[in-house]
Amino acid sequence: MKLSAALAGLLLSAALQAAPAPAPVELQLLAEHPVDGLDGSNLSGLARCGDEWLAVSDRADDRLYRLQARVDSWQAVAERFSAPAAPASGLPWGLRMRSWAINQLRGGSLDFEGISCDGAGNRYLLSETQAAVLQLGPSGSAEWLTLPAGLVRQARASGMLLGFNALFEGIAIDAQGERLWLAAERERRGLLVLHKRNGGWHCTGGCVLLSEGGLQASLAQPDSGKQVPLDFADLHYFNGRLFSLERAGHRICRRNPSSGASEKCWSFAAAALSAPRRYASPYGVAEALWLDQDSAWVGLDNGGKARADGESRPLLWHLKAPADGWSAP
Repeated sequence: MKLSAALAGLLLSAALQAAPAPAPVELQLLAEHPVDGLDGSNLSGLARCGDEWLAVSDRADDRLYRLQARVDSWQAVAERFSAPAAPASGLPWGLRMRSWAINQLRGGSLDFEGISCDGAGNRYLLSETQAAVLQLGPSGSAEWLTLPAGLVRQARASGMLLGFNALFEGIAIDAQGERLWLAAERERRGLLVLHKRNGGWHCTGGCVLLSEGGLQASLAQPDSGKQVPLDFADLHYFNGRLFSLERAGHRICRRNPSSGASEKCWSFAAAALSAPRRYASPYGVAEALWLDQDSAWVGLDNGGKARADGESRPLLWHLKAPADGWSAP
């Protein structure tokens, strides 16, 4: 019996959809650099602004850090600032109170989780607990961006920003300082975009680009049977594309900046899960991302916990870019 062309096409389409996606190409680890001088051993955000490496710690509310390369490690040198009171975020009272209470114990009431910079030298620090963005000017002036009133409401209506310690986690801005992306961390994870118009930030056609839930097997503890949430740990905008750091998946993905759709991913699991580099966490500890033409830089926020070889300082991993570049199909 012969199959009709239409039926054959349907069967082929179903087979292609059922076929597993090809495994991401593994990125080669070129070097790793311990970082000294960060408060609380937390490296939660990373950016290269001009000729300077900058980092933030989610335990420090009044400083960012300039990272200086040395032979045996990198040194973090504090640049202090004074942040004004954060604006109302739109987060519910109960969620804000849980964040306030835990921060009394661990420190870091603003919980800075990301940093990005534009071509004019402005630095943008993302506060998770406040769902807000602090802009530091080149002269050191500090002011909170006036974000759209509907930003948090739209995110929550899409299933994001509902749980404690699962709020905004990543930030990226374009060189012109006119498009700003935020990543919601997990349960559900998602991407949002803001546009600057007439000096203010707006949701143009809606802020939410992507919202998705789901679980995946823990790569860090593959024999445990543990399922962990899909997540975003950081964002970076490079060469017209948005890149996401996905902590539990131990990978970097290129995404369409207008839709958030995943285009291609690269893995660093082979390096991260080698025996000496393993941490006890089932989720992974990669929290910071920066890319250039030749490299990816991934920052590890280990919270002071030692990995298998005894190293307990935060680390920067220098990974080689894929042979065909970050823009290849």
